[in-house]
Amino acid sequence: MEKFVKLTGVAAPLPVVNVDTDMIIPKDYLKTIKRTGLGTGLFAEARYKEDGSENPDFVLNKPAYRNAQILVAGDNFGCGSSREHAPWALLDFGIRCVISTSFADIFYNNCFKNGILPIVVSQEDLDKLMDDAGRGSNAVLTVDLESQEITGPDGGTIKFDIDEFKRHCLLNGLDDIGLTLEKAASIAAFEKTNAQTHPWA
Repeated sequence: MEKFVKLTGVAAPLPVVNVDTDMIIPKDYLKTIKRTGLGTGLFAEARYKEDGSENPDFVLNKPAYRNAQILVAGDNFGCGSSREHAPWALLDFGIRCVISTSFADIFYNNCFKNGILPIVVSQEDLDKLMDDAGRGSNAVLTVDLESQEITGPDGGTIKFDIDEFKRHCLLNGLDDIGLTLEKAASIAAFEKTNAQTHPWA
């Protein structure tokens, strides 16, 4: 998993509450178990018209936000079904950080397992960041996981809290497999000893 230490990128505003996982990645895209290629389906029902052409009014289709790496969203982001395809789609599009006042628990935890940083802020701070994100090509934020700060285009900073274990995993690019491999030497030693003491096992 790619490490997340510090990210400077364009932030796209999505001032919609209760964005569920079906809106993030519609069920039609759940036939694959590959983590790549899902970016085209991200917010598909909002991004595309019925004829398949782009909806120019959707934020990620606007020129200033086509390469957005940060999403500033409304309350209760990622609610609904527990599909892991939702963070896969965000990551494949290029989104590495989502900022909201709250997240659905399963979506929140899935983000950390896929290299995405979900940040919870107060409504007051979200309003400021939403305003920053509305500046088009000037909507650049810097998210520093080490210092736990978000810096806006005018230099103002917002502090955020995060679980220390989850922070450690993102800073070091550790998903569940990576965490297991950190114990590789201990596992190998146990297997060797176990094979000697229990040769019949």
